[in-house]
Amino acid sequence: MTQEIEVKYRVFDEDALLAALRARGVVLSAPVVQDDQAFAPVGWRYGMSKRGVPFGRLRTQGGRHWFTVKRPVSNELVCVEHETVVADRGQMHGALLVMGFVPTVRIVKSRRVGSWDDATVCVDVVDGLGVFVEVEALVAVGGSGEATQERLHGRVCSLGVPVERVTETYDSLLRAGQG
Repeated sequence: MTQEIEVKYRVFDEDALLAALRARGVVLSAPVVQDDQAFAPVGWRYGMSKRGVPFGRLRTQGGRHWFTVKRPVSNELVCVEHETVVADRGQMHGALLVMGFVPTVRIVKSRRVGSWDDATVCVDVVDGLGVFVEVEALVAVGGSGEATQERLHGRVCSLGVPVERVTETYDSLLRAGQG
């Protein structure tokens, strides 16, 4: 089993970011729109810790739907994650409600994806928030999420572009109204 480790940054100069990524050989995909509905367990509220709590997500992209469950381990951006394609978003939404999840925040973004050595880079334009870059790596469960985050952080800093590190997920940022 693996855990997804990510670092996330608010981007102040998208053109500079894209040029710096290109200079390092990162080729980004064409933009795709992702329409995500986040879910939390009944009784969980924003402001409470996310560590150890399972969260659901329904994503639609290009007419296909995915269900993902993430359980943060040491912080919001170090998660055990499971994901699968679902045939019917509406039926999966209903199943999540029956399982004790409630919808929280809708996140719509345009995403471009590329590979950077052993990591995945996502450049996101998030409705209501702006431009972000995420760098993600997969590590065996039990591996140090924080050490991996620091390694990825160093990689982003090496780009030399104006960014601000963010430690929350998009749903938390949207809920807090930080645009």
